[in-house]
Amino acid sequence: MDNFIFKNPVKILFGRGQTSLIAKEIPKNSKIMMTCGGGSIRKNGVYDEVVAALKGFDFIEFWGIEPNPTYETLMKAVEKARAEKIDFLLAVGGGSVADGTKFIAAAIPYSGHPWDILLRKDKPPTSAVPLACVLTLPATGSEMNRAAVISRTETKEKLAFHSDLVFPIFSVLDPQHTFSLPAVQVANGIVDTFIHVTEQYLTFPVNAAIQDRFAESILCTLIDEGPKTLANPTDYDSRANLVWAATMGLNGLIACGVPGDWCTHDLGHELTAFFGLDHAQTLAIILPNLLWVQRDSKRGKLIQYAQRVWNIPDGNEEKMIEEAISKTRSFFENLGLPTHLSKLGVTEDISETVVDRFRARNKFPMGESKNLTPDRVKEIFKLAK
Repeated sequence: MDNFIFKNPVKILFGRGQTSLIAKEIPKNSKIMMTCGGGSIRKNGVYDEVVAALKGFDFIEFWGIEPNPTYETLMKAVEKARAEKIDFLLAVGGGSVADGTKFIAAAIPYSGHPWDILLRKDKPPTSAVPLACVLTLPATGSEMNRAAVISRTETKEKLAFHSDLVFPIFSVLDPQHTFSLPAVQVANGIVDTFIHVTEQYLTFPVNAAIQDRFAESILCTLIDEGPKTLANPTDYDSRANLVWAATMGLNGLIACGVPGDWCTHDLGHELTAFFGLDHAQTLAIILPNLLWVQRDSKRGKLIQYAQRVWNIPDGNEEKMIEEAISKTRSFFENLGLPTHLSKLGVTEDISETVVDRFRARNKFPMGESKNLTPDRVKEIFKLAK
């Protein structure tokens, strides 16, 4: 196991009715901006719960943060927050609202060009407005981590930043808030969480037994409970397990002392940037093909994955790896997410453009073993057609 430093200061309020407690967690006399998405929280009652909980606080609202939140929209929120002298942000929505709010928090006091926060230039944020989350969609883990991913429509880019400054102060996770989600969003969340875990698990062995078993338990929970939540959206117990799996999948715990890959996300972000695909759709398309192309360097963990997650008996190792990748692909497809671009009507080949972009960003060589080359990226995109 590698050396590591682990810090996660986020306070979690989990379970039925926990939104009512948020007034105790927000500093008195705060000037709050509630950040929201497209309006679903008005229909499912979450908005009314939050407004009731904020009685007595001075707050304004900002609506319209998109799935794959855009820089252009978020800068409108930044301008509004600066004008209103906002000193606390409350994200009410899914992971995109949480991610967007993290960027807003960092950008409000930022003295440079805010896009530089995403470009990770020489001037990282040195302060941020405190924020908290009321989660309505389990997927990204943003409610308990220090990361955010933002898209820029003008340049067709989708980039991430990380900062301890944007850890939420607290997050409310009430599984009932997710009951009304459309099935496609639930399926997207299952796949998003699954691949967050594989990015930290399907690398190479470093004798990190606890992290491996934690990761495997999350994957098995998703395989078991994910379909149950789709079949019975108001099954509280299954939904609670799904919500907590999504949070645990990307709060830093299973990343301690182990190598990370994140190439599935890097390639998937480009598909979103160019074609507007859902984040989870892009991951479902990339992962099985990336695992196949990278199967030699991931061999040890793929065999472990086959045995412990998919219960594939010992035998020919090549066949075990092939079956594990096949079962992964089938799991995604059975949830309703295609694993080839053609199934979503995308036929354009952007592999050369992506390779050129990654070269310009000095990203090569990529992956946990530093062996994902431009040719391998092109091979992944070819298999993903």
